[in-house]
Amino acid sequence: MSIKAIDLFCGIGGLTHGFVKAGIPVVAGIDIDATCEFAYTENNNSKFILHDVGTYPSEEISEMFGESKTKILMGCAPCQPFSTLQKNEQDKTKESRWGLLYSFLDHIEKVKPEIVSMENVPSLRNEVVFKDFVKELEESGYNVSYEVVDSSEYGVPQRRKRLLLLASKLGEIKLIEPTHKNNKVTVREAIGNLPEIIQGQTHEEDPLHRAASLNTVNIERIKSSIPGGTWRDWDEKLLPACYRRESGKTFSSVYGRMEYDTVSPTLTTQFNRYGTGRYGHPEQDRAISLREGAILQSFPADYKFVSTSNYNITDVARQIGNAVPVRLGEVIAISIKNHLKGLGYDER
Repeated sequence: MSIKAIDLFCGIGGLTHGFVKAGIPVVAGIDIDATCEFAYTENNNSKFILHDVGTYPSEEISEMFGESKTKILMGCAPCQPFSTLQKNEQDKTKESRWGLLYSFLDHIEKVKPEIVSMENVPSLRNEVVFKDFVKELEESGYNVSYEVVDSSEYGVPQRRKRLLLLASKLGEIKLIEPTHKNNKVTVREAIGNLPEIIQGQTHEEDPLHRAASLNTVNIERIKSSIPGGTWRDWDEKLLPACYRRESGKTFSSVYGRMEYDTVSPTLTTQFNRYGTGRYGHPEQDRAISLREGAILQSFPADYKFVSTSNYNITDVARQIGNAVPVRLGEVIAISIKNHLKGLGYDER
């Protein structure tokens, strides 16, 4: 095909897999995290390049595109530098991790792709680095559009707001309208049919359907939790000391259960731990499993993350939590295909 994409900061392939599902081939993904290679290559007909995106030669990216008529450069720079929880006000230079977006921009200026796609946390739009990113794209002849979307309105069974940017040298480009605004995929629809497991157990037929162990007090806490509730539903004897103080009473979004008949809360890199958010299973007395988290990130139920049953649960949870939801990647790819079709471009 004359349309080809390359995924910067590819991780385990959420964005790439969405493009593959939409029919856009992804030549390669580049990432500095070696633990992502198995999942990326096992599920996508794409090459994994273990390298720092910031120092990878732009010339080699151009060579991988070959004679492709339509080149798409896409990616989600690690969002921790832009998170309101992680932000260091003294760490905003081009040499810091904030520089990853400047590196992305540098590759765009040298490779000159026809289309650019970027996904990140909503707060990024308020930062100088993002304003620089948009300004440089526009000055380079790109039509740029961006907006903050709720992924659940596009079929991701999760309340996950993201900043999406599309840019094209070929004409005006925009994201398709929400596909699931009035028919969101619920937690029940997404994971309600998975086999039951108990805390600390791994399902014998799926090494990823694995639930973290809970200590005695956390077992009592989750048994006292109701879907959509908080630790305020517990008997006082179960409260950690921090929640007995006035300063801790505002933190209600931890130690909770999900609700079956709505979308899940935003998944983080610690979604498999009961005490780090509202990640308790709606009915079973445990936190959601890695497989359940992956499905709530809209990965296919058979997506392969590990090559053996002996794996690092923390690594896999981080990979899943950091991923671009596959369905959101597919929506971005469909938006690009509609854009090209509207311009009369032949995909072949």
